[in-house]
Amino acid sequence: QVQLVESGGGLVQPGGSLRLSCAASGIIASAYYTWGWYRQAPGKQRELVATITTGGNTNYADSVKGRFTISRHNAKITVYLQMNSLKPEDTAVYYCNLVYGGGYWGQGTQVTVSS
Repeated sequence: QVQLVESGGGLVQPGGSLRLSCAASGIIASAYYTWGWYRQAPGKQRELVATITTGGNTNYADSVKGRFTISRHNAKITVYLQMNSLKPEDTAVYYCNLVYGGGYWGQGTQVTVSS
């Protein structure tokens, strides 16, 4: 059974940084799979933030390019999202996603950017 556990959300002032982590269990570390981070703000649809493939190819939403960095540690089966220069509009619940056969979601972690 595949399980994803997220950590690292919280409250931060505008311009600050946070690092999210998401660790998977129940999959083979050497397998091919794609990680993604999504977010959902109140009253809005869930949107893609960033993705990273097994080979390290990345893709970012225009709204976070140059501020967020997605990375992965294959041996630990973990994905990270380094978020810098945070803005109030980045406030949302952030979800990690793993595409491994089917799609799997983390439980979500709240990120609040406010002074």
